[in-house]
Amino acid sequence: MNTIKPICISAFAFLALVGCGASKQVSNTSSSGLVAISAPLNITKKAPITENSLKRWSHLDIVTDTIPGMSVDKAYAELLKGKKGVPVIVGIVDSGVDIEHEDLKAVLWTNAKEIPENGIDDDKNGYIDDIHGWNFLGDITKENLEYERIIKDKTLVDEATYQAAKALYDKKVTEATVGKNRLEQMLEVINAGDATLAKYFGKAEYTIEEVNAIVTQEPETQKSKVAMQQMLSFGLPVVELKAAIENDLKGFIALLSGDNLKTDYRKVLGDNPNDITDTKYGNNNVIGPDKNEALHGTHVAGIVAQSRNNTLGGDGVANNVQILTVRAVPDGDEYDKDIALGIRYAVDNGAKVINGSFGKAFSPHKKWVYDAIKYAEQKDVLFVHAAGNDAKDIDYADNYPTDSDDKKTEYADNVITIGALNFEYGNKVVARFSNIGKINVDVFAPGVQIYATTPDNTYKYLQGTSMAAPNAAGVAALIRSYYPQLSAKQVKQILMDSGVAITTDVVVGGKANDTRPFAALSKSGKIINAYNALLMAEKIAK
Repeated sequence: MNTIKPICISAFAFLALVGCGASKQVSNTSSSGLVAISAPLNITKKAPITENSLKRWSHLDIVTDTIPGMSVDKAYAELLKGKKGVPVIVGIVDSGVDIEHEDLKAVLWTNAKEIPENGIDDDKNGYIDDIHGWNFLGDITKENLEYERIIKDKTLVDEATYQAAKALYDKKVTEATVGKNRLEQMLEVINAGDATLAKYFGKAEYTIEEVNAIVTQEPETQKSKVAMQQMLSFGLPVVELKAAIENDLKGFIALLSGDNLKTDYRKVLGDNPNDITDTKYGNNNVIGPDKNEALHGTHVAGIVAQSRNNTLGGDGVANNVQILTVRAVPDGDEYDKDIALGIRYAVDNGAKVINGSFGKAFSPHKKWVYDAIKYAEQKDVLFVHAAGNDAKDIDYADNYPTDSDDKKTEYADNVITIGALNFEYGNKVVARFSNIGKINVDVFAPGVQIYATTPDNTYKYLQGTSMAAPNAAGVAALIRSYYPQLSAKQVKQILMDSGVAITTDVVVGGKANDTRPFAALSKSGKIINAYNALLMAEKIAK
């Protein structure tokens, strides 16, 4: 999942907000007399966003709150009050989910056909004691990237694909030399500056605010102040920043030495990853062997379904869902086989929405995944996929899985691909990292600074299209809960057609000199809006 990993930055690094004032609206009145939400036409500067608002900005309203959220709170207050929906199972195909989390326990899917811990496949589905899902990775946490696996075994692909993988590998090796030197210098600066400031403060831990407040004429302290101001601007505490740098440095060293190609991570599973019929592998530990490695999946699950209005952490988008966990995405690139079987597992166990916050540039067995998506289509299941975090146009660049093998013609109607929004409404509304594509990105959803569940009863801000996808999946689950008669294809179209259109030019890829019409960045030219989606669903359902 290399291209889909969330970008972990503190909330406080992004508190400046350019919002939009209450201004003239373009409105559409539904048959119920309610007015659909449209983007304000005039943009005015507003005060910085508060931390409380930042924690739930994706639920706020673009008009009332002048933040490009999905109007989730407005939908609950005005459209869903007093209504009852049906439970909807949402499959989370990811790195694992901390099913022991205080804010997720109440929303777990439980396999009623299976007797816990009896060592018997009671429902005869091929998976023993799969109470809350299945772990297709077993005890694996780390994995190679797909282009590395191709380098190790060129028989996986044709010659052209092998050469493309080798070119990328060679480029990464060249970049690793520069990256290694840069990270080593950063570590040296952090260690020296941290030691000086720890001595100055008389304590090991200190905040950026304390560093900013330092007044001194002592040269070494002045130098350390400037250095640590820069380092702390990444938004991570010193200890976490050191750990992150050391982890990346370790990766560069392994790449340069060739050690990254020497380990067969898959061996522990005992299966053949190139045989789709070999399905007897993995276990029922959906958290995984290391709870910390379940951070990504736990956060994704929380965005969709963490319990609403319980004073814990944040609120999930959907209020009547059950989370089914499929652990299939390691620290590295996912195997096509695991994704294909994981999608089928979620479908066979009743999921009506599946979230896929993963992706990669090479897919040797992509047909297995295509067939699984088509199977989901036949069973009326919506597959929500993250567009990727490479700031690329995926009408040209590869980002698997996709619903179009030639990047033009869709082979299934049940896949919706999600780009990421920033919380600034204006020309910076598109997340600087988000992939785009007039053909292959369908719609945008909030993906910067999203606050949700993380392992061990914690909550964090993460960002990435990985976070935008479950925001969209949450709205899809709302529709499927309150309007279960609507098909996956209809729900996809509702999410696209009912969104709020942005008609201005925006910055793309975080480059101030690259501005384009927002309408040119996705098929719909819109951002998801739960309020509008439910209005449209009501109209179609009638």
